[in-house]
Amino acid sequence: MTGIRGRLRDAWERGRQRAAARPLLVDLGIALLVQGAMTMPFLVPRDPALPPATWGAYGLSTLAVLPLVWRRRAPLAVLCAVLAASALYRLTLDGPGQPLPYTGLVAVYTVAALSPAPRRLLTGLLLLVAVPAGVWLNTRSARELTFSWFVFAAAYVFGRLTDARQRAHRVEAERAAARERARIAREMHDILSHAVSLMIVQAEAGPVAVRAAPERAEAAFDAISATGRDAMAQLRRMLGVLRDGDEPGGSARAPQPGLAQLPALLDRVRDSGLDARYRATGRARPVPDGVGATVYRIVQEALTNTVRHAGARTVTVELDWRSEELEIRVTDDGCGPRPGAQRGGGHGLVGMRERAAAHGGTAATGAGPDGRGFGVRVRLPLPLAPVAAEVAG
Repeated sequence: MTGIRGRLRDAWERGRQRAAARPLLVDLGIALLVQGAMTMPFLVPRDPALPPATWGAYGLSTLAVLPLVWRRRAPLAVLCAVLAASALYRLTLDGPGQPLPYTGLVAVYTVAALSPAPRRLLTGLLLLVAVPAGVWLNTRSARELTFSWFVFAAAYVFGRLTDARQRAHRVEAERAAARERARIAREMHDILSHAVSLMIVQAEAGPVAVRAAPERAEAAFDAISATGRDAMAQLRRMLGVLRDGDEPGGSARAPQPGLAQLPALLDRVRDSGLDARYRATGRARPVPDGVGATVYRIVQEALTNTVRHAGARTVTVELDWRSEELEIRVTDDGCGPRPGAQRGGGHGLVGMRERAAAHGGTAATGAGPDGRGFGVRVRLPLPLAPVAAEVAG
């Protein structure tokens, strides 16, 4: 049953998106439906005492429907045209009556949903005159007047509810776009900051190595090349995801780096001359891909800050697997936090906190154990149910 509801919801959403892309076709379809409803009284048998339904009356009823095709472009003008055609129908021809004022209801709904407040107010004033006038031309009964006020008020309320729902959708879409921009900015910052920092360290060590140990210089240049290629591959993957999002049948998207890529990340840091150590405690278990990517980016940013700012010789990455959470600790033996400032306190540490918070976790930074060096500690809650995803090696 849940699967059926999901498919129906997906089908409805696809239909809504297609309708939003072709508003004129939607309005034409609505006009045809209203025309069908207006045609029914002309098809059913009439009392012999009543005048027969004529083609002229049918043509005039169609004239009242035709403006609905342009209801989105000029809602108030369409409402005036519909009311004028309906009044002309009632004054000049004794055609079949309609159980509901279909055209007027659609026009009032459209004004309520699409028009600004001044035009909605003008519509209300117009209806204050048009509805009693229409009842007077028809039955002159209080019952019809009460019913007419009710159905037109209902059409107006439905239009306002539609406008409120559309506004809420637009706000949510804007928030989603802002979240996506922030996520892309974090990804770009982490990739470029890490790669450029390692390349700078290797490039600065290259001239010294050329004079003292040529074989180390070759390794340094190889490390620069490997780091640059890895950064380019990650950027291509990210930009490919953005590009393929608008291209049906695009190429397969490579997954984001996760726990399985941590050893390669530490190897690149070691190539810069930093003694990078890795330790895992507890029982490792599968995590969702999003959590794995978050762990990788947090460790990457912490190592980048160590390479750029710490002046450290050793950095340790620890993953502590607990029953309900995973704790990530990255500590170094460098100079520690600067007085009155946090190392890497620009976008890097903010990005760590945002990544952790996105999964319901926390991030803390400060001096390392015994006040030496710098430490990053992040706690991420883990799902209790089994997850078909990656696990740390």
